[in-house]
Amino acid sequence: MARDFRQALDEGAMSRFQWVAVAICVMLNALDGFDVLVMAFTAASVSAEWRLSGAELGVLFSAGLLGMAAGSLLLAPMADRWGRQPVILLCLVLISVGMLLSALSGSHVELAAMRALTGLGIGGMLASVTVITAEYSSAKYRSTNIALQSAGYPLGATVGGVIAAWLLSHYGWRSVFVFGGVVTAVMIPVVLWRLPESVDFLVARRPRNALQRLNTQLLKMGQPALAELPVAATGAGAAASGKVSSLFKGELAGATAAIWAAFFLLMFSFYFALSWTPKLLVAAGLSAQQGITGGVLLNIGGMLGGSLLGVLAVRLRLVPLVAGSMLLAALSLAAFAAVTGHLNLAFAAAFAIGLFLFASMAGLYAIAPVVYGAAVRTTALGWAIAAGRVGAIVAPLTAGMLLDGGWTPAKLYYVFALPMVGAMVAVLALRRRTAMHPPPRVVGAH
Repeated sequence: MARDFRQALDEGAMSRFQWVAVAICVMLNALDGFDVLVMAFTAASVSAEWRLSGAELGVLFSAGLLGMAAGSLLLAPMADRWGRQPVILLCLVLISVGMLLSALSGSHVELAAMRALTGLGIGGMLASVTVITAEYSSAKYRSTNIALQSAGYPLGATVGGVIAAWLLSHYGWRSVFVFGGVVTAVMIPVVLWRLPESVDFLVARRPRNALQRLNTQLLKMGQPALAELPVAATGAGAAASGKVSSLFKGELAGATAAIWAAFFLLMFSFYFALSWTPKLLVAAGLSAQQGITGGVLLNIGGMLGGSLLGVLAVRLRLVPLVAGSMLLAALSLAAFAAVTGHLNLAFAAAFAIGLFLFASMAGLYAIAPVVYGAAVRTTALGWAIAAGRVGAIVAPLTAGMLLDGGWTPAKLYYVFALPMVGAMVAVLALRRRTAMHPPPRVVGAH
């Protein structure tokens, strides 16, 4: 029965109920894109008001990323016990409170604490949103819908950047955080009203009234009601997937080291570019609004980057394609360093940085599952992302210390181009391993 139940959802046409669920997930990811990068949009104004050093500003950037890592480790697993929807609601409350309290901060220390609280909610919500997108998509549209959800991140950053520029010029940096907090709070009743619980959670954990809740959702999807709950799926691979030590056995050891290195180095450069580009454009002589425009263009490039890589991956081998994208990202970072004083060229380089960095990220998320067998795939990808989060946290702090040490903004981009070359080498080291398996369709992620 469980097989028939899942098969019907996979092979049937998607209902309006399912499309609405996917659309809400896209909106939630777009909200994350704004909430994550709000510090980048307001950095120049915050720094000017409190006369922050580069290191202090780096702490503000890293605080949100540290909160995201903690949310992934502490809150996301609760979704397996409480359900996806309750955890998403909890995380929306944390994000909204964190954003609104950020607007009331009286020092960079208070703001850093609120950024960590906001990041906690963001990190805890991402996994549940992705699961619901996948579960409520048919097999035909699953990759497309996850790609749409992934594109929501740069979309939110782009639209949010335009709104942030207007709010900054009229009401100051605190208004940007108020806007983010209010919009996040508005999503709480939307999730309560229209975002369904995970069907697999209802089957596996069997909470109170599970059968009734499941049948309600099945009827909304045009599926027949069930007389009893399906038997929850089990498998031997589940136990093995929790053993990190299995990632370092035999030939997997080298592949795991390469994957972790690629994620760390890519996110090191990725989050530097996303966090610091608006601020460093201002430091190079542009206005605060022009700095935000550069950040917006970077995210517009990102929206196109993942989609472009997905189209090319149908015809080209994934590993060389991703490696080439990483090399082009390194060259774009270096080019940006050379043209920061020229407005149009700087904007073009920012667009190229976003295009190739987001394409590299989407491709790396597609490569990682190919390297591992099904028994350890989830654990492998989770720990690889954790390695990347370390790079994301360290990058802004490193940039701040280098600025305090006398480095110019332009020189920083030369420095942060080098990790992309290292990531390219790490990906190329995976060629033999990925040749054993056909590449999956690229869905993108962040």
